[in-house]
Formats: sequence, C-alpha cells, structure tokens
Amino acid sequence: MTEAELKKVLPGIPAQPGIYKYYDADKKLLYVGKAKHLRKRVSSYFTKTLQSYKTQELVRRIRSIEFTVVNSEQDAFFLENSLIKQFQPVFNIDLKDDKSYPFIVIKNEPFPRVFLTRKKINDGSTYLGPFTSVAKVRDLIDFIRQHIPIRNCKLNLAETQLKKGKYKVCLEYHLGNCKGPCERLQTEADYRDNLEQVKNILKGNLSPVIRHLKEEMKQFAADLNFEKAEINRKKIEHLENYRATSTVVNPKLGDADVISLVIHEEKAFLNYMMVQNGSIIQTENLQLESRLGENEKEILEFAVSYIRNRFESISPELIVPVEIELLDEQLKITVPKAGEKKKLLELSQKNAAIFFEEYKRKKALQLLDRKKENNLRILEQLQKDLHLPQLPLHIECFDNSNFQGSYPVSAMVCFKNGEPSKNDYRKFNIKTVQGINDFASMKEVVMRRYKRLTEEDEPLPQLVIIDGGKGQLSSAMESIKALQLENKMTVVGLAKNVEEIFFTGDQQSLKLDYNGESLRLIRSIRDEVHRFGITFHRAKRSKGTFKTELDTINGIGEATATLLLNTFKSVKNIRTASVEELTKVVGESKAMLVKKALEDAEI
Repeated sequence: MTEAELKKVLPGIPAQPGIYKYYDADKKLLYVGKAKHLRKRVSSYFTKTLQSYKTQELVRRIRSIEFTVVNSEQDAFFLENSLIKQFQPVFNIDLKDDKSYPFIVIKNEPFPRVFLTRKKINDGSTYLGPFTSVAKVRDLIDFIRQHIPIRNCKLNLAETQLKKGKYKVCLEYHLGNCKGPCERLQTEADYRDNLEQVKNILKGNLSPVIRHLKEEMKQFAADLNFEKAEINRKKIEHLENYRATSTVVNPKLGDADVISLVIHEEKAFLNYMMVQNGSIIQTENLQLESRLGENEKEILEFAVSYIRNRFESISPELIVPVEIELLDEQLKITVPKAGEKKKLLELSQKNAAIFFEEYKRKKALQLLDRKKENNLRILEQLQKDLHLPQLPLHIECFDNSNFQGSYPVSAMVCFKNGEPSKNDYRKFNIKTVQGINDFASMKEVVMRRYKRLTEEDEPLPQLVIIDGGKGQLSSAMESIKALQLENKMTVVGLAKNVEEIFFTGDQQSLKLDYNGESLRLIRSIRDEVHRFGITFHRAKRSKGTFKTELDTINGIGEATATLLLNTFKSVKNIRTASVEELTKVVGESKAMLVKKALEDAEI
C-alpha cells in the first residue's frame, strides 16, 4: 500500500478501540492487531522510521485494511486473541498454548463463595469474565471483601453440617469481614442480600455502591478525616474505571450469528459476527443491492441465508434487530431488548453504521477525483487556448473597485487546480493613490502582492488575470517588470463586458469560444473576484470605514446618505441630479441641503 493510498484509507478508520486486519493482494489475512485508537495505530505502521525487517515486509505486502470497532481496549484484546486463534495469520505470534483467562466464579453451594478461577465447570455456578489481568481480578475481589461481608473459607456449610455445630468463627468474623454463617450467626436470606450486592458490582451495576461511597466521602471530609476521604475517592475512581463484562467474549452467549444493517437508497450495508463458545471468531462487512425497494425485514431474510451459506455457519441462534421469518425451523430467532445479546447486537449495528459512513466517504472521494480529473482537463484546454508555457494550476485574478465613485479598494482571488483556494484570497486598501485612478491602483496592488510572494519565497502563479482592459494590464505589467517577474508567469487582461483576452504588446485581443470550457473557467474566476470585492466593500461600509462627501453635510444622516447612494449609485450622479429628482427621494428640504453642499464643494 502506497502512502497516497494510505492517505485515502486513513480518514475512514475510526479513532476508537478495535481490531484491524491486513490483507495481501490475494485477500490472504496477513496480520490481526488490536488498538485503543485504530487510526493512530494503523498509521504508525506506515510512518515509523525504525522498523524491524519483519514489519517492513508486512507493510510491503499490505494491499487492503479491514477493521472492527469494539467498546473498550479490553474487548479489542479478546477479539484479537480469538481471531488469531481462528485464522493464525502468518505475521502474528503463533498461539499454540491455548492460554485461558481468569473468571470470577460465584460457586453453586450453600452460602456461595466468590473467588478467581481459570477452569469452568458445568456445575451450575455463575462465571463472570473473562478478564485480561489476574492482578485486577484479585484487587476487585479484595475490594468486594472489604465492603461486603462474605465468607472466604472452604467449609462445607450444608444444613446437615451446620446442625452438627462443629464449626467455630474465625478471625475474619472478628475483623468484620464475615458474619459467621458457620455458627448460624447469619441467615441464608441475609447472605443472599450481600451476594446480590456482589453480583451488582461484578455485573457493572455500580451506581448504588458509588453513591454510598460518595456520601461516606463527604462525611469524612466534613469531619476533617481526609485520609479516609482519600481512600474512598480512590475506591470510587477504581469502580468508575471498572468494566465487569466483555461484549466480545461472554460464556453465556454460546454459539450464535449476529447480523445488523443500515439501508440507504438501493443499498444495504450489513455487519456479520460469528460467535462460537461465547467468543466472536469472525467479523465481516457486506454490501447488498436492493433492486425493488425491499424493507429491512425482507433484506434480512435474504441476507441470513446468503451469509450463513457463505460462511458455512451452523449456529443454532440468530440475533437480529427485527423479527424475520425463515424456513429453517431449527434456527432460533432472537430480537434482544436488553442484556448481553442486546449489547452484542448494538456492537454489530455500530460497525454497520461505520461501514456505511466509510462507503459515503469513498463515494465522496471518487466524486472529488472525477472533479479533479475534469478540472485538469479544463486547465489543459486553457493552457492550449492561451498558449501558456506551463499548466495553470495556480491562477490569480485582480479587480479594482470603488465605493459609489469614491474610496477605491482591490481584491484578489486565487484558484488552485481549478478550484477556489479561499485561504489565499487577499483584500487591499489602496494606500498610495489619491482619488480614483484604476491604473495606479492596479499597479500598487500587483506590486504589493508579488513583492511579498518574492520576499517570502512563496510559489508564483502560472497565470494572472487582470479584470480590465489594456490600461489596467499595462499598469500591472509595470509592477511585474519592476520585480523582474515577466518571464516567470503569464499576465493577461480580461476586457469587461466583451470578455476578450489581452496579452501585453498585442494589438488584437483573443476571443475564446463563448461557451467553451476555458472561457467558462475564466468567467467563474472573474465572477468570484467581483463577489469577493463586493463583500469586502459591504463589510467596510458596515464598519463605517468609508465616508463620502454626503457624510459631511450637516442635516444629512447615514440613512439619508445610503438612500441617495442606493438610488443614484454614486456621488457624481447625485451632484448632476436636479433638485426635483433629489426631492422625489429625500424630500425638498434635504434635497436643497444636498444640492447646495455639493455645489459649494466644487467651487
């Protein structure tokens, strides 16, 4: 995969935990990895400078990347482990030891014990996990024992044994960690209540426990017992960061297929997860065409048969978002409303949604690529029509404007690769020219623009368009020649209205095909510089930057001045208008004031 190909793929990789899969040109799975942040992890393979030979060889073979999003880094760990065992990719570590992970078991016995185990026995006990860290599991069990009195001895507390009365309470009872069920000092009902609290913690129902600890912490702080308050704060933090169950590995789930989808127009985007022995062993995204406007139920009914045949699934259960009807009566259809299966379906739906977003992103990139190709073709035609020595990938266009016949400003727009590059647009307040002088103004702004680019060693445009006739073009060329840039870029003038192209020194203008792509591009650039310049004018006017002779007339406010300028378009036109014409707009008294003031100003 080249750097350019990676740049196209990388934005579609979520900044979320999950697993990534690398494939070669033959779609052979090369490597499965886990990540807390998928996008950063995948990009690191292609940006590291100090890589082992094996990593370099892996990167050299990669031709496509797939990923699956999960809810936590822990789930990414389990899913990676499951997929490596299933597919044994050539670049992954060979997992031959079949390592098992720890569970917390609530033993099926009178006054059940709670302890850590790696062995699962089908004896009716409740197993929670698996967990990635033995140390964390031990910490969790210690935490539970510190707050909930449950026994940790191995005594047989069956009713027949208790009746014999041969057990005595141990040190744990005297420390307050056990209520002494061995001497019948605690009833089974009371013990079950304590056990429910344990189950709440292990299943992630932590709100009641955290609420209790926070109340204690506040009381400790109020009593100035800051050491105990700090201990409670750490306990709360520990509980809030604790995740009791794994979405991707849960022994209760058994074998099942999970299918979810997103429908958009005539396409359906499906995510499929194969679960065996409570572990996700395979994930796939598929796209189907919906030709007849089938609904979600109809698409799922077709997809289930297709997917189960394709992946040779014999799972007895199917988890889907809506009820469907299948001919296979042996297959159990589950539409979960809550619990572990609901979480698994939500994970599948999350991946289907990401798959759909990736499809939209790729379509947008394809449209962008086609637009770039089209722009390139137009620029090549423009180069040919104007006989340019270079392809005009960078074009700049200048336009002078004045505000109602006064106070000139200029604007410059920049097009790169045939598209507006708005970060490169520039506005100019005319600094060295007195009055209205389009030629001198153009000379000034062209000098300022390209002197700065030269001093900052910035790239120059291949084509500069001056919106105006021969006079403005000649003035712009004076600055270009003064900067010794005449052989480094082509400067042309665009005559207003007739849309003729002028070159320096040519007597005859160049007339391009009016409906041709070259002139359409030039017109769009010219229209954009007009729009940008007018916006600049309006912004300056709204800030009160411009003032006209009308603003200095006593008795004529801003609203009246604006009304006159909007009607007559310029101060010059107002000056030549008759009193009768002015009266129709602002009334006789104001018309007389304006007429007299403007006539006095000419003396």
